[in-house]
Amino acid sequence: MDPKELSGRYAIAGVGETGMGKAQPGDTALSLQCEAARQAILDAGLKPTDIDAVFAHWDDRAAGLLVTEYMGLKPRYVDSTVVGGQSNLTHIVHAMAAMEAGLCDVALITYGSTQRLDRSRVRGGMAQDARMPNGQFVLPYGMLSPIGFYAMQARLHMQRYGTRAEDLGEVVLAARRWAQLNPNAVAHAPLTMADYLASPLIADPLRKLDICQVTDSAGAMVLVRAERARDLRRPPVLVQGFADRYLHHATPFGTDDWIDNGVLAELGQLALDRARLTRSEIDIVQIYDAFSINVLTGLEELGFCERGESSAFVQGGRIAPDGAFPMNTSGGGLSFNHGGMFGMPLTIESVRQLRGDCGERQIPGARNCLVQAGGLVMSAYMVMVLGAAD
Repeated sequence: MDPKELSGRYAIAGVGETGMGKAQPGDTALSLQCEAARQAILDAGLKPTDIDAVFAHWDDRAAGLLVTEYMGLKPRYVDSTVVGGQSNLTHIVHAMAAMEAGLCDVALITYGSTQRLDRSRVRGGMAQDARMPNGQFVLPYGMLSPIGFYAMQARLHMQRYGTRAEDLGEVVLAARRWAQLNPNAVAHAPLTMADYLASPLIADPLRKLDICQVTDSAGAMVLVRAERARDLRRPPVLVQGFADRYLHHATPFGTDDWIDNGVLAELGQLALDRARLTRSEIDIVQIYDAFSINVLTGLEELGFCERGESSAFVQGGRIAPDGAFPMNTSGGGLSFNHGGMFGMPLTIESVRQLRGDCGERQIPGARNCLVQAGGLVMSAYMVMVLGAAD
């Protein structure tokens, strides 16, 4: 089937989040995501017995079966694919494919992390198996991974286009202003450009404030066919289009150009084409901001501005509340939350915006949202367009 024919055939019918920020002693990634799953099932107006597919991942093995056992489910289909931060969006696509094949009807998609509670995240990244490429060729040489790779990406952008630290700072300040409107965000303190520039360098030119939060989080979504979603409890959010690509593991040694390899540009246009929409019809953009540089490169590669022009594009609060270009409306990974893999909260925020559930930060009349997420270190790419149902 041509993926364009999938446009509007599937919908996110329920969402749930818990453990955002810092989990409580005794919580686990498993228990948190199962609580989020309970919320999502209730949000959709369904029962656990309606679930016949489980898509789950975190830093463990056979996550789909663990969620299945913990919740007493009996699915016909499970999937624990892990491709980094965008994994939950990949799960949406996999769930659609499974439904098209007649393998399931109601998919539960979950993610959970207790990285802050467990103190499992350090500047150098997660512990690495010495037999894997990252353990052999990156960590022994003192490279902060993934921070160092994105610091090099930022430096390349500065050298090629004249990008300044203050331009990265505009992204950081906009995220903080959105977070101040989000009661669930972990960072609410006012932030100035002087505060940003005084933030210590972690991997030149990236400062501490250029780097996402290290938090716990758990989330869940329920995906069903659009015709069924219209009879459920909450307004459905339709999957209008998507495009994804997978290049390598966590060591981008073969990447030709770290800010202009053409992959994201191609996927962005393809996702819009499949959604039968243009950029001018997109009301909200959500870009996975593990690092501030991700926003600048994402805006360029997705075609919202020309290459080298993102610094000018974000000036003057354009991507902040009350700006002309609503983006990362939760506060993003930089100020809202970043529980290891941000694809789940990025998608849930998009669903809530399109349902009109976001309170002070709600974008009036939002109908279409473009979500861009990545995985590992320039390894996986996803663009998904979501839309409010008529």
